[in-house]
Amino acid sequence: MKPLVAIPIGDVAGVGPEITVKALALKEIFDAARCVVVGDKKIIENAVKITGTNLRVNVIDEPENGDYSEGVVNVIDLNNIDMDKFEFGKVQGMCGKAAYEYIEKSVQLANDRKVDAVATTPINKEALRAGGINFIGHTEIFGALTNTPDPLTMFEVRGLRVFFLTRHVSLRQACDMIKKDRIIDYVVRCTEALKRLGVTEGTMAIAGLNPHSGEHGLFGNEEVEEVMPAIEELKKMGYDVAGPIGADSVFHLALKGKFNSVLSLYHDQGHIATKTLDFERTIAITGGMPILRTSVDHGTAFDIAGKNIVSEVSMAEAILLAAKYSPNFAK
Repeated sequence: MKPLVAIPIGDVAGVGPEITVKALALKEIFDAARCVVVGDKKIIENAVKITGTNLRVNVIDEPENGDYSEGVVNVIDLNNIDMDKFEFGKVQGMCGKAAYEYIEKSVQLANDRKVDAVATTPINKEALRAGGINFIGHTEIFGALTNTPDPLTMFEVRGLRVFFLTRHVSLRQACDMIKKDRIIDYVVRCTEALKRLGVTEGTMAIAGLNPHSGEHGLFGNEEVEEVMPAIEELKKMGYDVAGPIGADSVFHLALKGKFNSVLSLYHDQGHIATKTLDFERTIAITGGMPILRTSVDHGTAFDIAGKNIVSEVSMAEAILLAAKYSPNFAK
């Protein structure tokens, strides 16, 4: 039976509802997965109208009661949007709170094993705050709702996998966080996350921080003082790691198959590499959790919301990866 994927529709003032229905109208998505949309019926009906996807909206209370025929979009309706107050492209507390509730319900379904994975759509940090939700993003929400203290972020695009040692902090703070013990901890957990996805062979590369990985201290000491000692310790522990390898070449080498993954040392280092390769097909996978979550890696695109000009490629790819990897989480 095809995997069952929950799709919370994100901040409805953005493009989440549009990319959801446009993806669900694709034959390749129907062939790969059964999908349950967690959102607001009124918003989904509006998205179907805007996009002209001609899907039939079927409201259900439980995933097991869905009609998974082609051309049907099954919706768990939380009925939390007042259409009289709703506006596209605006930061609204109502939408931020609703987005959180869609995620919360989707995670509950995954925790209860009623769905096999969750594929998320964009949310807006300002709207979350305006709605009284004290999280800065998806990863933090999923961590709290699954009791995972420090979830891992991995990007996958065309077989290239990139983990991130640091995420949403300043570059200055990121440099301060590059410590031997942190690198060891992340490699250990990233290796386990790869195994959970079914990736058991290959070498993980550690990217360098400084130009040419510091040239033995000529251009910075982080590699000499923190990165190399971590790699040496990891090898003694039996981990197949290599590095530090200059960031100008390590992602290319991994794309060519020399490495099964790369540990990027800061946010933009890995983001630039993956999104330059293929912006629309760069998909985020949150690792280290008991459930599988994939996600588009673009924002709410308030400026084009409601205009039927957004591409559904990233959403489709997120669903396909959720379907691809979810059998490993059933074991």
